[in-house]
Formats: sequence, C-alpha cells, structure tokens
Amino acid sequence: MTHDPSPRPGPPGVDARRIWAGGVATAVIGALIAVVGIVLVRGVFDIPILAPEGEGTWGDASTGWYAAGAALAALLSTGLVHLLLLTTPQPLRFFGWVVGLATVIGVVAPFTSDAELDAQVATAGLNLVLGVAIGTLVSSVAQSASRPPGRRVTRNG
Repeated sequence: MTHDPSPRPGPPGVDARRIWAGGVATAVIGALIAVVGIVLVRGVFDIPILAPEGEGTWGDASTGWYAAGAALAALLSTGLVHLLLLTTPQPLRFFGWVVGLATVIGVVAPFTSDAELDAQVATAGLNLVLGVAIGTLVSSVAQSASRPPGRRVTRNG
C-alpha cells in the first residue's frame, strides 16, 4: 500500500461577508440604474415607461418600485450565487445561465403588454441593462470571494 503525500483538496472556500457586501453594493447600483434609466427615457426621450406620461420625468411610485425590484433582483442573485458556490460544480457557469435566461424573460416580457412599441422597447432595453449589470457585478464579486478547493487562506494573503 502506498501513501499519497499530496493533500486532498477540501471544499471551496467562500467569503460570505465579501459576497454579501458586493451584493448590497450591486443592489444599490441596480436601483440607481433603474432610476437613471427611467429619468432618461421619460425626461430625455419623452417615452412613457412604467407609468402614464403625465406623471412627469420622475414618475410616480412605480419608479420606486422598479428601483426596489432591481435591488431585490441583485440580492436574490447574490443569494443564488452564494448557494451555487457552496454546492455546485462550476457554479459561475450555472449562475450565468440563470441570469442570462432571467434577463431574456425581462427583455421579452414588455412585448407581451398592450403598451406602445416605444415604451416596450425602452422597458426591454432597461431590463437588458439591469440584467447585464447585475449578472456581471455579482459574478465578479463571487469570483473574488471564492477560492479553489484545497487552498488555505493565511492572514498575510
């Protein structure tokens, strides 16, 4: 019987504080993207989005709900990537698929409404920007907050 002196890799390490700090930062960015997008679409292009045109550039409560929805999507994405990092082989590949498909749903969904085409296109565009931003930011945070199996982290790096 021979003895293998090389250590067996352990489970991947995940820095939960780093993931969730990045997730909260992504939630803030997502909410700001939603507000900027709505102000741009309504204020600059004068396209009604999410509320009747008469609501003005800043809109009504729906602007706040849209921003909150973007923040919630970022936090849900953070929870999903954290779970995938702990349980799944190639977690970022699965995460990319989930975010990509969710983004496709967000882009296609406005075209199922009876809204004017310009409002549908504007909403789809905003949803695309949000999906890409949340997906890339959370994925980047996940990469920086995880380490390969078997690698030990020391206080000096």
